[in-house]
Amino acid sequence: MHFSAEQVSNLHRLAPEIILCLFGIVIMLLDPFLGRARQRALGWVAFVGTLAAAASLRLMYLDQGYAYNELIRADLFSIFAHAVVIGAAALCVLGAINYLDDENLQRGEFYALVLFATAGMGILAGANELLTAFVGLEMSSISSYILAGFRKRATKSNESSLKYFILGSFATAFFLYGIAMVYGATGTTRIDQVQPVLDQLIASGHLPALSILGLALIFVGLGFKVVAAPFHIYGPDVYEGAPTPVTALLASGPKAATFALMLRIFYVAFPGEVHFWFWAIWGSAILTMFVGNLAAIVQSNVKRMLAYSSIAHAGYILVAFAAATVYGVSAVLFYLAAYTFMKVGAFLVVTHLGQQDERHLEITDYAGLGTRQPALAVCFSLFLFSLLGLPATGGFLGKFFAFQAALDSHAAFGPAIVWLVIIAAINSVIGAYYYLRIIIAMYFWEPSKDYTPSKVPLAVGTALAIAAIGTLYLGILPRDVLHAAFAAATSLIAR
Repeated sequence: MHFSAEQVSNLHRLAPEIILCLFGIVIMLLDPFLGRARQRALGWVAFVGTLAAAASLRLMYLDQGYAYNELIRADLFSIFAHAVVIGAAALCVLGAINYLDDENLQRGEFYALVLFATAGMGILAGANELLTAFVGLEMSSISSYILAGFRKRATKSNESSLKYFILGSFATAFFLYGIAMVYGATGTTRIDQVQPVLDQLIASGHLPALSILGLALIFVGLGFKVVAAPFHIYGPDVYEGAPTPVTALLASGPKAATFALMLRIFYVAFPGEVHFWFWAIWGSAILTMFVGNLAAIVQSNVKRMLAYSSIAHAGYILVAFAAATVYGVSAVLFYLAAYTFMKVGAFLVVTHLGQQDERHLEITDYAGLGTRQPALAVCFSLFLFSLLGLPATGGFLGKFFAFQAALDSHAAFGPAIVWLVIIAAINSVIGAYYYLRIIIAMYFWEPSKDYTPSKVPLAVGTALAIAAIGTLYLGILPRDVLHAAFAAATSLIAR
């Protein structure tokens, strides 16, 4: 079989998605032939699949450009976003292997769905056309709906899946209506062609209100996926009810992929309309930070508390997003990388400590963990300190770069952007309460006599070690990743 140069380039530029889907298919084919005791091996097959997909990013890097009639774009921006979502999937697969054994849910389709969802996230990150982005969004979402309800015997898991499906369908409808309106106003769904058409219309003295309304509806649809307020209502219930490794994936991968798509739409398709969308981002950022942090304060369930924490962090990312500069884009990308390590790591600790049926999720269950399992307590403390934003962690530099990028754009947006940073700093202080509360419980409360944490399995320990090293690396030696983020941001804007 002979492939033309264009076909080979197309395969290179879509290599991660192809590999993830192939491994997902292989897992589904192998599943019926493996006994129940050997199905955990499929988890390692899925992990190898994520490593192969990560390695294939080299092919994208060496053969950058458009794929499949310019529907997909492989550039440094897309490559960076792919690395984040594939990394999140790899860690979640490792965290799920023993969890599925404990819950008697060891099934090949779980890992296949994770890989299919990750492939959809990759399409989101690289889409250069709005309907292609919709395909990626649905590919990711449908897999996620099923994964959220994978604990079929648990009422909360069924509730999680149903809520996610119903509200996700509404969000998808908003996104599609937005695409239709943008197409009606501009005659194109190509992201890189929208702004030239709008420039021509503006030059003739006419900016179609339909295009702005379309952008607003797209923001509603994508705001749902990143769990930004006021589109966050489903988030805490879905995150709490879903299997905890799935929660780790939902809180990281889709958020990173959707933010990547939002950056491409807002910065490439609608950069000239920044004076419209800045205020939407500004308002949503403030609301998201306050809703997430204030709600997290009153939670006693650690898993639900981390769910509200995820909402708050979407607000911090929106602060950098509002900068509307190349530095803002690089700050968003760096934050997403740091956030993935610390948030996935935190949820994997909860995965392990929850034990069968996720019975031990209250703060009181973490009492005395510092003496019972010192290494695990140190890891969890590191992730919580990073989420809080303490120095020498990736979370600290993520917030620092986000706030700095926003302040650097004060000439364009005046006091509004300065007040946004001040509000973000206040929210960081608010967040300290509930993060430190868990740490105090681990080191200063008396251990519960009714609960004994089990030994950390190899797969979970490996995932936690990777997440901890990544968190420290981004906090102490951020230069290489920061340079990669800036190069990715430049490739997005300077087109």
